[in-house]
Amino acid sequence: MNSIDRYMARLIAVPLISTLLISAMLLVLDRMLRLFEFVATEGGPVSVVWRMLANLLPEYLGLGIPIGLMLGCLLAFRRLATSSELDVLRAVGMSYTRLLKVPFMFAIALAALNLAIVGFIQPWSRYNYEQLRFELRSGALGASIKVGEFTSFGAKMTMRIEESKDEGRKLSGIFVQMMTKDGTPVAVTAQSGQFLRSDDPDVIIFRLQNGTLVHHDRNSPEPRVLTFTTHNLPIPLPKYEQFRNRGGKNIERTLPELAVIGRNPQASDEDREGSRSAFHFRLAEVASMFLLPFLAVALGVPPKRSTSALGVFLSIVMIVTYHKVNEYGQSIGELGRVDPLIALWGPFMLFAGLVIWMYYQIAYVPGGQPIGGLEKAFSKMIKAITRRLPGRRRRLRREEEATA
Repeated sequence: MNSIDRYMARLIAVPLISTLLISAMLLVLDRMLRLFEFVATEGGPVSVVWRMLANLLPEYLGLGIPIGLMLGCLLAFRRLATSSELDVLRAVGMSYTRLLKVPFMFAIALAALNLAIVGFIQPWSRYNYEQLRFELRSGALGASIKVGEFTSFGAKMTMRIEESKDEGRKLSGIFVQMMTKDGTPVAVTAQSGQFLRSDDPDVIIFRLQNGTLVHHDRNSPEPRVLTFTTHNLPIPLPKYEQFRNRGGKNIERTLPELAVIGRNPQASDEDREGSRSAFHFRLAEVASMFLLPFLAVALGVPPKRSTSALGVFLSIVMIVTYHKVNEYGQSIGELGRVDPLIALWGPFMLFAGLVIWMYYQIAYVPGGQPIGGLEKAFSKMIKAITRRLPGRRRRLRREEEATA
């Protein structure tokens, strides 16, 4: 790489990394609030939120990487154009195609990374996320007992704690109602207590202090009442069902697994079409990244004597719109209404044709500007809006009075 290539690499790297970090943080913060609410409702530990967010990060990067590549290349060419450095490079004989060498190096590396994420990492992380949700709902993550509420441990035990101190190590105001092995009810109240481990991993010891135990024996007409200073109450932990195996959904299947199911004649039509749609959706998303450097040049270089940022706005709109069109194509492909090859690669060919035409206009047509008409309309709209502002009207009035 010569000095110009290294300079281009620095111009691209800074906005690319910044965009990735900002987009990932925004998406994580949006989901974090909902996960905290979900975990608090289920009574689970706070640490599970960070594990769930870590498993969602590959899904966010699958969309954040193309946007980061697009904005990184676009802002680099925009800076070259607005600072007149692009005119100097063009004057010394460097074409747009030559300047795209470094952007395509970024595109190849990020496309390979994105293929690994959406093809292999994201299915496993999504499965782990669903498993954490299942374990949290079933209580397998050690959900804490909610103070002041009745908590059920299976169908044979109910517990209520009035007060909890020292992170649950000191409990007071305890009430326990349970059924023994022979089906007789037992009720226990205690002033304080604490949970202790036992040799059996499926049983936990609840040591109660200063309380009363009431046992309704079938052979006795009167319940037996026992007052104790210390009493160890064994509590069997509930048996939780195992989570399903991975692969119940197409989003949890890797690319090779989707390809195998899509070609399996013994699979149902629904599974086969769904797997083919998911397979082509991921490949089309990765393939579109090789068009982004061309689109960055077409939208990043504004017309002469213009500093409008319309191209930045249009680039994000085009990427998000193309992504949503692909999602719709995947949906109709799964339903079997349209072949996945047509539903997903058809929009790709249209998008590629539009991008190549825009790049050809700016790179090979003298004075060509693919969004020149939109730039003029945008500038007229901005001027019309600013004329109606109170401060603008007063300034124009003072200028007219000074001229008179």
